[in-house]
Amino acid sequence: MIFDVSMSIDKNIQVYKNADEKTPIFKTIANHQENNYHETKLMMNLHTGTHVDYPLHMIKEGKTSDTESLNKLIGFCKVIDFTDCEEKISQADLEKHQIEADDFLLFKTKNSFTDKFIFDFTYLDSSGAKYLKEKQVRGVGTDGLGIERNQKDHNTHKILLGADIVIIEGLRLKDIQPKKYQMYCLPLKIKAVEANPARVILID
Repeated sequence: MIFDVSMSIDKNIQVYKNADEKTPIFKTIANHQENNYHETKLMMNLHTGTHVDYPLHMIKEGKTSDTESLNKLIGFCKVIDFTDCEEKISQADLEKHQIEADDFLLFKTKNSFTDKFIFDFTYLDSSGAKYLKEKQVRGVGTDGLGIERNQKDHNTHKILLGADIVIIEGLRLKDIQPKKYQMYCLPLKIKAVEANPARVILID
């Protein structure tokens, strides 16, 4: 069974804090009536929809997409149900689950159950980020458009990205059962940037 857990990009896609400047813009630049072919121009933020963050996003002079490793983005992952965490996921919440070195964890929360941006989305706090760093996981994915929310100095991002832990944001996990899957995450191949949109599929 194959599950596509990516967001569909369209003009009505939810964007972070509903900011107009983050909404993708589609423009028809050629059509069959005038040009005998059809082409569309897309203008969008690299953090739109499902995407991968790289260290430069939150760390000055941090690594970019040029250092990306598909070995981290393709492999087994564990979907963990945190729908009972209303505000945040902390170390105490993570300790209830079996987490091992080299795991790639996908967090299923209340965020997956709406197509609209929610300002009080469930996030990973800095204690949880430190715990995952200690556990030496290879990556973490969330169904929120941010791995953190209004945290001073963006500590969650910096702890994870500083440890070369991959961050995927904007997953859709509403219909995904918590268990182990084979994951394929393929970001667009845009060089030297701080984030790339990605298509993510899970195979049961």
